[in-house]
Amino acid sequence: MTISRQKESSGFTLIEILVVLSIIGILLGLAVPQYQISIKRAREAVLKENLFIMRKLIDQYYQDKHRYPPSLQSLVEENYLKVLPIDPITGSNETWIEVREMPPADDYVPSENLGVVDVKSGSEARALDGSYYNTW
Repeated sequence: MTISRQKESSGFTLIEILVVLSIIGILLGLAVPQYQISIKRAREAVLKENLFIMRKLIDQYYQDKHRYPPSLQSLVEENYLKVLPIDPITGSNETWIEVREMPPADDYVPSENLGVVDVKSGSEARALDGSYYNTW
């Protein structure tokens, strides 16, 4: 009995390469948008955590000193924070919006230094849920 051997192929055909590249392209087309959404979701989670911690520290400052901090930087200066966290949406720690306490309507003195009662993101972009980051 003689066994005839077929000529072995030493490479891929153009069709095979195109099929593989097409499959890779489709998978990348599906993966990249999901990756970008997951990055945005992670940044939103960090923003929520940063806001929660800073608000908690503002309240702690008030409990300790019976007044609100004059600025967010004073939380760092008085060792409530090591450093002011970076806003993950804007990429800077200088874009935080300080919400000041409201003075009594009848005792308002313009030169009075009102303390920071809340903090918000400085970004005007929209979140995944459709709200604006600066309203959180």
